[in-house]
Formats: sequence, structure tokens, C-alpha cells
Amino acid sequence: MSEKPVIVYGASGYTGRLVCEYLREYNVPFVAAGRSEEKLKDSMEAHVAGIETADYEIQTVDHDVESLTALFRGASVVLNTVGPFSELGPAVVEACLAAGTHYADTTGEQDWLITCDEKYGADFAEQNLLLSPGLAQMYTTGEIAAQIALEKPGLDTLDIAVFWGGSPTIASTRTILVNAATSAAHYLEQNAYVPFDPEQGLVSLVVPGQHELALSLPWGGTSHPVWFRRDPRVANVKAQGGVFNAALMNGVPQIVAAALEATKDMNDADRDAALTATARQVMDQMPPRENPRINKSLDSVHASGPLGRAHCVIHGNSNYKQTGLLQAYAAYALLQQPPKRIGFASGCQAFGHRELLGVLRTFGLVSEPVLTVQD
Repeated sequence: MSEKPVIVYGASGYTGRLVCEYLREYNVPFVAAGRSEEKLKDSMEAHVAGIETADYEIQTVDHDVESLTALFRGASVVLNTVGPFSELGPAVVEACLAAGTHYADTTGEQDWLITCDEKYGADFAEQNLLLSPGLAQMYTTGEIAAQIALEKPGLDTLDIAVFWGGSPTIASTRTILVNAATSAAHYLEQNAYVPFDPEQGLVSLVVPGQHELALSLPWGGTSHPVWFRRDPRVANVKAQGGVFNAALMNGVPQIVAAALEATKDMNDADRDAALTATARQVMDQMPPRENPRINKSLDSVHASGPLGRAHCVIHGNSNYKQTGLLQAYAAYALLQQPPKRIGFASGCQAFGHRELLGVLRTFGLVSEPVLTVQD
């Protein structure tokens, strides 16, 4: 049973460390939880800036519903960074329901969001709890831009592009491969999920602020079609994303295709082991701490309707720091007042897009949005 109000599950990972760092800045007591005490201790002491002033404790836990429930009891919020979420998320969500805690995670797996919406959302709402997967830069910052564009009435179609500088973490690389092997990416068309053509490949996009085109992929479909499926303003959502590094983007489809071909006849356990090994060949070490001069982010949303257009662009930096901050702020806010929406909800729906924009601006992680409106 936790004596701290917030639990960071997966605290020894790259993103988990940043969540802990921002919880310290918000003066929120927390439990740094995971499977390895040694890794947790090393991560807190060596990789979390200012940890000596944080109110925290370390707890190890097995990844099963019973063990997680025992740890979560007494806490108010669980922040989950342990993926792949479609594989490992159900135990954490079910433990949150059993313990009566709010849940947020950093997923980019569209199938996991759909599962949360359709399988768990009503149960969380019944307990007046928030279920908010996908609270992360690649999804939430883009949703902020979309919500700002939608402040103009009469727009029903969202065309979203998300780019960042740097490379995925070890865990993100594994998630990308596992998700590509087990689920399809969807966009939203007339309020229904439509699968992307799996043979689509790379798409060149015009990126605001530069002359060079950037390469993009559906990136699992992203969270945005799921968040807006029940928004009466919106009927169509398509999102693409990628890194600014063209060489890295050119390599992604080949790596994924080769991994899928090599594992197509394997059982689930052997396939997951092989994909994990492939991911470690691609990325076998933690990325360095982000440098805002290198790790830039860009979220661009074109919103359109029969008689109107709006375009919102948010330039930022340090996408993993944005994720850590968004997670920490969610916990900080939930400890003080109920969310704007209970059950399954995005960060913007639960806390307000203008509020989240203000948080990111306060910490110097995004610039003022550039909004262009055409009547």
C-alpha cells in the first residue's frame, strides 16, 4: 500500500525519470516503482536532477494485477510508462480500477487507446476516475494545436503532422516494432475508423518553417483519431509523424518490413523476443539528455470545413521533457480537483487545452502557437 499520492510505474526508464523530475518541481510526493530496485536506485540518484530535494520512495513490484493493486492502494494517481502498452497495459489499468486510482500513460499505440475506450472507459467513469492514455508530446501537443484550430466554428476535418528531432528511446523502438507486427493503423473518416494502406510507405510533407520537405509515416495512426471520434465537431482525422532526420526515416520501413517478414511464422512469445532483439540492434542505449538546440518539435494542424480553414503550428523543443511535464502536471492537477471529464479522456479533454498550453509555455518547452484563420 502506498503512502505517497502518486506512483510512477516504470520510473527507471528514460521517460519515467523525467516524470519524476517534474513531480519534484511541482513538490508532489511520489513512489518510483518498477521491477528492479538497483535500476530504480541508480536512475533516481544519477539521472533525476534535484532528486535530493524530492519527497519520494522506491518500491519494486511484480507485473501482475494482484501485486500492482497492492502497491496502488492508498495512492490517487498512477502514471504508467511501461510498454508496449497493448501487452503490458491491461494489468496496470485493471489494478488501478481495483485500487481506485486515476490512470495516465505515455502510449502511442492506437490499438491500446481503442481498448481503453471500449473496454475500460465506462468502468473508470462509474468510479469517477480518469483514464487518460497517450498523455505525451507526440499526441497531446498536437491535440492542443487541433483544439486551438477548432475554436473557429464550422471545421470538421483535421490534417495533423507531428515531427521531432532526435531518436526514439529503447522502449519506444521496441513498441514501434511490436505494434507494427500486431495491429493496423487507422484514420478517421466520417466518424469511422479506416485502416491506412499497409503498403503506403513514406509520405513527404510540407513542414512549416523550412523549405525542405520532411518524410512521414502513419506512426501507428496516433491517438488523434481516437480522441476525436466522439467529438461532434469533427468527422475526419488523419495524422502523420516522423523525425526530422531523413536518413533515419528512410531506414524505418526497411527495418520494420524485415522484422515482420522474419517473425511472421513465429508464435507470440518467440515473435516478441525476436522483435525485442531487433529493437536493441536499432537502439541499444538510452539517448542523451535532450538538447533544445537539437531536439526540436513541431506540431502542425490544418483544420478545414465546407466554408472555412484554420492552421495552427506549435514549435517546441525536448519532446520527452514535454511528455514528462504533461504527466507530472496531470498528477498535480488531479490531487487538487476533479478533471473536466471522467472515464476515458485525453489530456486536453481532462484538463483543458489552453491550460496544458500554459504549462508547456511556463516551462519554456513550446512557443506561442501560430494561428492562421481563413473565412
